[in-house]
Amino acid sequence: MNIEPIRAQLKKYNQDHLLAFWEELTPVEQKDLTEDIFNVDLVETNSYFSRANDSSKNNNKILDDEIKPIDSERCGVLDTCSEKQLMAYEERGLREIADGKAAVVLMAGGQGTRLGVTYPKGMYDVGLPSRKTLFQLQAERIRRLETLAEEKCGRKGSIPWYILTSEATDRTTNEFLKRHDYFGLKEENVKTFKQCMIPCYDFNGKILLDDKHKISRAPDGNGGLYRALQQSGILNDMRNRGIRSVHAHSVDNILIKVADPYFIGYCLENEADCGVLVVEKTEPTEAIGVVCQVDGHYRVVEYSEISKETSELRRPDGRLLFSAGNVCNHYFTVEFLTDVSENHERDLELHLAKKKIPFVDKKGERQVPTSPNGIKVEKFVFDVFKYSRNFAAWVVPRDSHFSPLKNSDSAGQDCPITAKRDVLALHKNWLLKAGVKSVVGEVEVSPLRSYMGENLDNVNDVIQGPIILE
Repeated sequence: MNIEPIRAQLKKYNQDHLLAFWEELTPVEQKDLTEDIFNVDLVETNSYFSRANDSSKNNNKILDDEIKPIDSERCGVLDTCSEKQLMAYEERGLREIADGKAAVVLMAGGQGTRLGVTYPKGMYDVGLPSRKTLFQLQAERIRRLETLAEEKCGRKGSIPWYILTSEATDRTTNEFLKRHDYFGLKEENVKTFKQCMIPCYDFNGKILLDDKHKISRAPDGNGGLYRALQQSGILNDMRNRGIRSVHAHSVDNILIKVADPYFIGYCLENEADCGVLVVEKTEPTEAIGVVCQVDGHYRVVEYSEISKETSELRRPDGRLLFSAGNVCNHYFTVEFLTDVSENHERDLELHLAKKKIPFVDKKGERQVPTSPNGIKVEKFVFDVFKYSRNFAAWVVPRDSHFSPLKNSDSAGQDCPITAKRDVLALHKNWLLKAGVKSVVGEVEVSPLRSYMGENLDNVNDVIQGPIILE
């Protein structure tokens, strides 16, 4: 194989070190490395590093003089809506589902490393009486919602479930779903697609080698969704099915209301092309980004970009002025996703993270560093807000909509213990509202029985757990 043309091209972009061990490689390894290099767009890859560096210079810049809260006319609040208005939103959302125009995109590329496991986070079981995993809970909510829509509208519509995976989780996720018969969903309505991988760099912009014949790569973040939708053919599948409304969310919220008819209905009523579901920040110092306006565009501002004084500003009713906490829960029209994927994806902001990245040193020995030695570049899913022509926000109570699963139990928050606690507390509240006089112990309501507290009228006055209401 004549390697010199490849070497010359790499040298042009200051990446010829990738061939440092060429003579030591077997023919198979040489072929693997060549293919790996051909799969790198050197122009784009080099621009990633410089753009991410430029972006990082603005990190933690205080934006007090540039930010404004969400305009009230663009922000609906579930708790202050009239019953009549909520019923209208729900009916509109259920009609979208019954007409086969709604889909769910689940962002599930992460492994459960912080949970202390090596498998995809969607396979995690927090210890509910049913022992159901995140994947199963969400699949069964889809099934129940399809039934609710049919009961309301008199016609059966399917909700396609598109699952964004990564190189690390794709095979395991597919095997798990197939082994469990897609938890009762039709196989043709469950489609996985992989996010792209971006090379990792040292601090000088040199691409790292993971092995002598393999480039080091990392997933491109949840903002890689848009390129993956386009390259995988999922956007075409959505268009062919006649999908209009897409609910996109992360896998780790155990309380997620998939294809939430209130949220979808609200966005449809307001003709939004891009929407965000938010929860109120609990306190000014809570480490969560807030949705607001910056220079007339909607975006997520990290808590570190707002001064203490600004974060503590309050409205006349005592609520925080900047309170719209971002929880990775979004509404998009297919038209908007198409516009972003075709016209704006390459311009998305890039975020730089300094990480401990295993690499091959100049001697050809693989090193596992104990301190950050390189850079991973990511895109964030919410960085498309600025491309919206008609943005909308929907505020919901935290205790019924958001309980993230991120850490092991030793952290004491956002962990299996708190996730299980929050699910059981919500189900207890549903039962008490339905007329049950006493709920004792662990009482779980199956998603196949109730999506958001309905269908619980004919239950005993006293319920003693542990029990699962199927």
